[in-house]
Amino acid sequence: MTAPPLSWDVSVDLVVIGGGYSGVAAALQAAQSGASVCLLEAQEIGSGGSGRNVGLANAGLWLPSVEIRKHLGQSQGDRLVTLLAEAPSRVFDLVAQHDIQCEPVRQGTLHCAHSPKGFADLQTRHRQLSQDGAPVVLLDQAEATRRTGSSAFHGALFDPRAGTIQPLGYVRGLARAAVAAGAQLHARTPALNIQHDGGVWQVETAGGTVQAKALIQATNAYHQDLSASAQRYVPVNYFQYATAPLAQGLRDTILAGGEGCWDTGLIMTSFRMDQAGRLVIGAMGNLDHIASFAHKAWIKRKLTELFPALAGQPLTAGWHGRIAMTSDRIPKIISIGPNALAVFGYSGRGIGPGTVFGMGMADSLLSGSPDPLPISAIPTHPEALTGARQIFFETGATLTHLVKSRGLI
Repeated sequence: MTAPPLSWDVSVDLVVIGGGYSGVAAALQAAQSGASVCLLEAQEIGSGGSGRNVGLANAGLWLPSVEIRKHLGQSQGDRLVTLLAEAPSRVFDLVAQHDIQCEPVRQGTLHCAHSPKGFADLQTRHRQLSQDGAPVVLLDQAEATRRTGSSAFHGALFDPRAGTIQPLGYVRGLARAAVAAGAQLHARTPALNIQHDGGVWQVETAGGTVQAKALIQATNAYHQDLSASAQRYVPVNYFQYATAPLAQGLRDTILAGGEGCWDTGLIMTSFRMDQAGRLVIGAMGNLDHIASFAHKAWIKRKLTELFPALAGQPLTAGWHGRIAMTSDRIPKIISIGPNALAVFGYSGRGIGPGTVFGMGMADSLLSGSPDPLPISAIPTHPEALTGARQIFFETGATLTHLVKSRGLI
């Protein structure tokens, strides 16, 4: 993949700011449609949350479909539910079409009940999803134990539509496909100023200016307010640790079917097995502060609780990325000016929705029609107490991990 810093002036049909799922998917879609497109990424392609998540390519959002319809209304809610039900297929089709090397495994995902209350929630979700025609299966405790290799769960909800990927491999594979289709991608090129002048958008960088008929801001939780497009969301960090490759005997007993997992806990845990046989496990938290030792200690304890055979298993890598959360857990598309859209707020469900939203926005701007958008664009999105809520989430996760890692609760 070629993404050198921009060092000249460019004039294109579409400029995209942000090299995560939404941005590169938009660039790919635009280029394949015959448009000229230039994407600017402040760091490296996939260096934000798109390359740093656990890798679960799920259908839908965190929010149950009933709640989505309550927030969006029946017609628009139905459309979003349908589009995101098909999102894993969109992801895996792109992987196959462009030969993206991202360890794709489409064996479904398991939403695991960490408690009897969690299983009751899964029963409700199963009923609602089944009413929408989703082929989900509610598993009892014995079957959940067999599928996961852990006796810690009270049941699980299996979704065969979903799967797992190596997230950085996927976003960079999309970027390579975009370049192959004719898109210009420029990493290490932060946008310094954005303005609409003379009927075109102008994005200034240190190395040159991009002029474009249309603009997409796809910076999500890494947004900087460079124009009128102030984006209101709660930035929350989510971290991952990976074990050393497990011995074959252990690999045969843990997630032997290849599913990816997350649980119903308030401080959620997610995990999957990668191609090298490492168990990748994560939860909410930031690894860049003085108390980050608590997260690693908690992960070690959590591994032992879930899989006693992994007690003492070394953790060889750790990383984290930022999530943009909204109060209703529904992504937002904001109209930020003539022929310009911003998107954010996947609330931890970025792989499938990010792909779908990015492609839909590109189609909308190039066609001049709102019809391809997954949801209607709105002029603004109010979000209250973003700083206080970030502190609440981050502090709560850290304290919980610190207390649990020491066996106090």
